[in-house]
Amino acid sequence: MKLIKHLATATMALGVATGAMAAGHGEKTKVGFVYVGPVGDGGWTYEHNEGRLAVEEHFGDQVETVFVESVPEGPDSERVMTQMALEGADLIFTTSFGYMDPTINVASKFPDVKFEHATGYKTADNVSVYSARFYEGRAVQGLIAGNLTESNIIGYIGSYPIPEVIRGINSAYIQAKKVNPDVEFKIVWAYTWFDPAKEADAAKVLIEQGADVILQHTDSTAPQAAAQEAGNVYTFGQASDMIEYAPMPRVSSIIDNWAPYYIERTQAVIDGTWETANTWDGIGAGMVGIGEITDAVPADVKEAALALKDAIASGEVHPFTGPLNKQDGSAWLAEGETADDGTLAGMNFYVEGITGEIPQ
Repeated sequence: MKLIKHLATATMALGVATGAMAAGHGEKTKVGFVYVGPVGDGGWTYEHNEGRLAVEEHFGDQVETVFVESVPEGPDSERVMTQMALEGADLIFTTSFGYMDPTINVASKFPDVKFEHATGYKTADNVSVYSARFYEGRAVQGLIAGNLTESNIIGYIGSYPIPEVIRGINSAYIQAKKVNPDVEFKIVWAYTWFDPAKEADAAKVLIEQGADVILQHTDSTAPQAAAQEAGNVYTFGQASDMIEYAPMPRVSSIIDNWAPYYIERTQAVIDGTWETANTWDGIGAGMVGIGEITDAVPADVKEAALALKDAIASGEVHPFTGPLNKQDGSAWLAEGETADDGTLAGMNFYVEGITGEIPQ
């Protein structure tokens, strides 16, 4: 009888242990994504969502992902992040600059949850930041734009006057000016990341001002449509390929490739090796891609653009290399000197030759 009791007890203990192990192995890592625009924006949020889908495909049943789209930057984003954390998210990616302070605030209340904030600079024990060197892609666009324009007026649709956007304007202008000394930039601030109506209006204003090439740092395809309607205006895809407008007006694009980073950081949470980091990668690391340059671009210009892309990727060329002055004429970079990351990260000035003031 004692033997039977011992066997029963052992069997029960084994069952409990086996059940515990099964529960442990079956527990999914939950990864949340907070988006500033709709997943169908065709640009910034679309590519972040492609990264989320890549996480699902890579990890299969190991991971569950959730997302909330079109979350305004500000207090409402804090509510969304808090809800994700309360619902068991182990890792939360917050994918817009304006989510920075809300991310820090929520992370302080959930020390066991890992947070990753895109394009910001504030970190904590459980908050990392990540961004891409979009300005490298802007340099390639600037070279193409400077060669294509016949009016010598290039339009630029800015979202918000933050360092990320200002860097892009400067980088594109520097390269455009190198290939076309007569080039002029006209800049319209849309004060939105995603608003097709405002973006279309901005494009139309620039076209009315004589721009025959338009670059954008907003997320919808509305500027492409406006340029297509106007005719004989070149554009570039922003954040994703926007190839439905190729070969004209869209002649190339910057493509944000978040998938490898999202997979890597999710793996780190699964492995228990996640640590706070500050990641800023570009063309060389594959985080910034250059979309197909269409045949609307002359062969020699395409060749020069691809050569610049390769030189930036290898580190042979830095888009911000002196001699360069600031807009007011004061010296910034001496001959052969390159900009340091600290200056680029906080860039709040135009380079010499760009007219107009940066809004405050």
